[in-house]
Amino acid sequence: MTAMRRLGRVLAVLTAAVVVSCPAAAASPETPQDPQGPTYSAAPVWSSCANFLDDVSRLPTAQCGTVAVPVDYTKPQGAAAQLAVIRVPASGPRIGMLVVNPGGPGASAVDVVAGMGAALAGTEILDQFDLVGIDPRGVGHSTPELRCRTDAEFDAYRAEPMADQSPAGVAHIEELRREFAAQCLQRMGAEFLANIGTASAARDMDVVRAALGEEQINYLGFSYGTQLGAAYAERYPDRVRAMVLDGAVDPSLDPITESINQLGSFQRAFDRYATDCAKSAGCPLGTDPAQFVSRYHELIDPLVTQPAAASDPRGLGYQDAITGTVSALYSPRYWTYLTSGLLGLQRGTDPIDLLLLADDYQQRDRDGHYKNRRDAFTAIRCLDAVYPTDPAAWADADRRAREAAPFLSYGAFTGFAPRDVCALWPVPATSTAQPATSPGPGKVVVVSTTGDPATPYQAGVDLAAQMDASLITFDGGQHTVVFNGDACVDTAVVEFLVDRVQPPAGLRC
Repeated sequence: MTAMRRLGRVLAVLTAAVVVSCPAAAASPETPQDPQGPTYSAAPVWSSCANFLDDVSRLPTAQCGTVAVPVDYTKPQGAAAQLAVIRVPASGPRIGMLVVNPGGPGASAVDVVAGMGAALAGTEILDQFDLVGIDPRGVGHSTPELRCRTDAEFDAYRAEPMADQSPAGVAHIEELRREFAAQCLQRMGAEFLANIGTASAARDMDVVRAALGEEQINYLGFSYGTQLGAAYAERYPDRVRAMVLDGAVDPSLDPITESINQLGSFQRAFDRYATDCAKSAGCPLGTDPAQFVSRYHELIDPLVTQPAAASDPRGLGYQDAITGTVSALYSPRYWTYLTSGLLGLQRGTDPIDLLLLADDYQQRDRDGHYKNRRDAFTAIRCLDAVYPTDPAAWADADRRAREAAPFLSYGAFTGFAPRDVCALWPVPATSTAQPATSPGPGKVVVVSTTGDPATPYQAGVDLAAQMDASLITFDGGQHTVVFNGDACVDTAVVEFLVDRVQPPAGLRC
């Protein structure tokens, strides 16, 4: 299973500094259950998951439905959104439900839980927990779908190199971002766009809890899912039984600092990749560690002015080469494709693997159709933090980014840098950076990976401290680890979820 906050805010700073439908349940007011306001949904009408999933043969017991939530919680009788929900019922003595969020923001929990349900069949987790996935508002199979761009518009956006940091180049990049923001506003409407953030998603998750008749939830959040979990635990601490947060986001950090920290992690991942590549004859980055970054730039930088020919008629442009590279750094399993793409550039043959890595991240299929994950990602993150609007702050971010991740830094520092799209967003943020809080002793376990390229290890250490949580350290180089085959981590997580047994202090796997 993959659970990725892939590229995360890194591309925001990177481009600035170098970055189905199931029967619907009608919305109806319930008895107030939230001290900060009532919940609003009736129980879902369950049916087959065939309307959500292409193949349901491996999940014969799975049920799917929708839960209605108000678009704006201050207008309970106003417009409603329909949240897609999947439930794989426990096969044995039931403890409760285990809600899974795979991250993003923008990744479909319905799709991920479908995969997990098949993979975990016969295990203690699926024996004792209903496995539940909730697609957040605007995301995945939920409706309305948050979509700002047509397929052709997304292709055109990716073809822009986003690298020129002269005053004219910066103005051009900002104009492209304003156009994107305007498309989101025009196509989704101000009310929906202003209520798409994690603050609303946490309330939505509690509406689903009530609709399913549960007093408490168990929760497994990956990557951005740790941010959603922390937001839920802060608002509804008594409704948390057990929570596992893997690949942590530190909610206390401002968005620029979080991005700089992430860039540093990607630089370390690049260094590990290059060192491994150099063990093989013909590595496109050579064998001298002092030259790895410069050799990479020799291959990638010319794409700013002249995309490389590829077996795909789009060719390979600079922005896609960067995206493909960073995408491959999420796990060593993708390194061979990065090498293949770089060799294509070096030899003047076909660098298609870099384009395919970028397509995989951007969720573009072979027919040229995009899922909406990237649009949802941007709209959600723009509401989840306050971004500075002063251009000087982004010039300074550029300077810091170049120090943190030289392999991603194009050209020389100019003192100019485009502002992130969130600094130009048409609706205000609904969350601010602040430390997470504990829902109570013994309720949370954080898992953090030492070489995680997307969510740095220290973020997990800091989140565990903020939430008074146990910390499991995993020595590895991929993004997230729970239920990915490591017996040490998985045993500790299962014991915690099933019996609320805390991991041994200082557990390192």
